[in-house]
Amino acid sequence: MRWTLPNILTIGRLIAAPGIAVIFLYFNRPFADWVALILFASVALTDWIDGRLARAWGMETRFGAAMDPIADKAMVLIALLVIAGYSAMSPWIVMPATLIVFREVFVSGLREYVGGGVKLSVTVLAKWKTTVQMVSIAVLFSEGIFINHGADTAAAWVGGLGVTLLWIAAVLTLVTGYDYFRKSLPYLKEPA
Repeated sequence: MRWTLPNILTIGRLIAAPGIAVIFLYFNRPFADWVALILFASVALTDWIDGRLARAWGMETRFGAAMDPIADKAMVLIALLVIAGYSAMSPWIVMPATLIVFREVFVSGLREYVGGGVKLSVTVLAKWKTTVQMVSIAVLFSEGIFINHGADTAAAWVGGLGVTLLWIAAVLTLVTGYDYFRKSLPYLKEPA
């Protein structure tokens, strides 16, 4: 691994991912909601920055290409677990979160199985999927801030927006998961 700025940002995202859960273990709400929102939004921004820097500066590495999607998945999945737990297991959050977790694990396994010289490239729609996932999570973290400050109307509006975005993310997640599966079909056939 080369210690480039894009790779350092990716490693930082990997290290920060468990921090989302730890924040809620050691801090009370709404302080935990604020810190989680700031941490998550900052780290999500580095996802956009590290890829742009790597391409612009000619610093694309195999390590970065492999670890960037893992860092994204770690951030999203850990945040979804925290949000689902604090939502009192609301089916409006648990169901899309489950679909997202399933797809992310499935596609990771698919990439591992196909492996070798076969590259399942990230599509533009998959980048949008990641963006919508991260925005929905940031909005849902901000809902906790409003709830804990007694702003019930704002909390309801923000929560509704967050859930809607989460469902859009789940749909995009399933569509892109199917696309990766379809593209990998020729490589899934085992010799007789």
